[in-house]
Amino acid sequence: MGLAGAGAAWMRRPALAASQAPGDRSGLWRLTLGQASDLVRRGDVSPVELTEACLRRIEASEPVLNAFITLAREEALRTARQLEAEQARADWRGPLHGIPVALKDNIDTAGLLTTGGSALFRNRVPSEDAHVVARLKLAGAIVIGKLNLHEFALGGTSAVNHVGPVHNPWALDHHPGGSSGGNAAAIAAELCFGSLGTDTGGSIRIPASYCGIVGLKPTHGRVSNRGVIPNSWTFDTVGPMCRTVEDAALMLTVIAGYDASDPSSADVPVEDYRRAIGAPASGLRLGVPRSPFFDDLEPEVRQAVGEALEVLRDLVAEVREVDLPPSPGLGISSAEIYAYHAPWISESPELYQPPTRRIVQGGADFSAKEYADGLRAVTLARREIAESFQAVDLVVMPTTGGAAGPIPSPPTDGPAGDTPAGRGGRGGRGGRGRGGGGGPSGFRNTSYCSYYGLPAISVPCGFTASGLPIGLQIAGAPFTESTVLALAHAYERATPWHERRPSLAI
Repeated sequence: MGLAGAGAAWMRRPALAASQAPGDRSGLWRLTLGQASDLVRRGDVSPVELTEACLRRIEASEPVLNAFITLAREEALRTARQLEAEQARADWRGPLHGIPVALKDNIDTAGLLTTGGSALFRNRVPSEDAHVVARLKLAGAIVIGKLNLHEFALGGTSAVNHVGPVHNPWALDHHPGGSSGGNAAAIAAELCFGSLGTDTGGSIRIPASYCGIVGLKPTHGRVSNRGVIPNSWTFDTVGPMCRTVEDAALMLTVIAGYDASDPSSADVPVEDYRRAIGAPASGLRLGVPRSPFFDDLEPEVRQAVGEALEVLRDLVAEVREVDLPPSPGLGISSAEIYAYHAPWISESPELYQPPTRRIVQGGADFSAKEYADGLRAVTLARREIAESFQAVDLVVMPTTGGAAGPIPSPPTDGPAGDTPAGRGGRGGRGGRGRGGGGGPSGFRNTSYCSYYGLPAISVPCGFTASGLPIGLQIAGAPFTESTVLALAHAYERATPWHERRPSLAI
């Protein structure tokens, strides 16, 4: 075994769904979402038991992780009791019935704080659920709390916010990535069975890579953004962050669909993504876009991804090198960020963390022509990208060029490129060279898929010698989530990386 598998302090996750006897309630928090769902459906475990197990785990871990901003203890237990009563009547809403999940704290929850990680919204309590939350609740999911994030989703460390940095469960002095860092930490530490994050330029996939979990950014428009605090309307996407590819498919099946009240929502038929799990990958054609996506990689990432490609060669029909069109970067997001925050940044700038304030104010000088030209370029590019998938079904690349870094002290946003607004500037070629991440660990590869609106997933593909996770990104043409999930699941089954979890002394 090469460096990709060396040096990690880890434990193997047991397959409890197959082995746990009725009455045995130890270690329920170790279950995957799929395993927990099977036990609830059979009546072997109740929603209350799952919720109580998660609450105990959260309370033990929060002093060291800081993954949650708000814990909805009483509401979660009340919902769990209601769903347990339905379970007793043999009323089963589906795979998410009685499953505790957590939400990034920029996704609105009726009657529950939604702060965006900012002192500006520290007392903000929405009156309505976001569209995705309403779907989750209808499917029987239990919202157990709201997760910490980089303030207003405007950075890549989850260390800049009004409640303090999130800690990476694999190395507590390291950050978990961002902006959905609380999600990634909570899933890696097994505090809940699934979560929803948001992704503008990599904010689901980068934390997933840094924390050794699965993070899926669906096609832009596949999932409604209504009720989510916006970062950039052109690029924002809600998606699942889970322990396994199967878990991500279960959640995506519930949240995907057209929302006529969301201008960014696409009226495209929704599949049952559960069918992608176990679907054959042997006929797939896989593309490897070497430049710039494999440039400037840390050696351990290069080795891990190289080993992953060898595994993939045995799973698919063909692996070939391909060229992809360049990405001009996400420069227009600066204007959209400023447009949303304009009322508050002028009246209460002191309530923003300094790095966030600089990002928001930086979008004030965008001209109407620059924005219109940039938006037109994105629209045309998204129509034309399908041509790149004529010869291949999917493309694969490192999620990031490096592993997670130490938590900044004092917390800062890091290099300017670690925000959606900083990637690519105004028409700069952010998809080339070291690109838009402020270095090899940044947003270059993930922001590419965001620019073109592609579905993309990050799955674990190895570990550094010091025990930090490494991620592999698989992307497809627009609205090919099923194909992306099928290959991701095949790779996951062929490798051991998803079975590792951090050894937390809690």
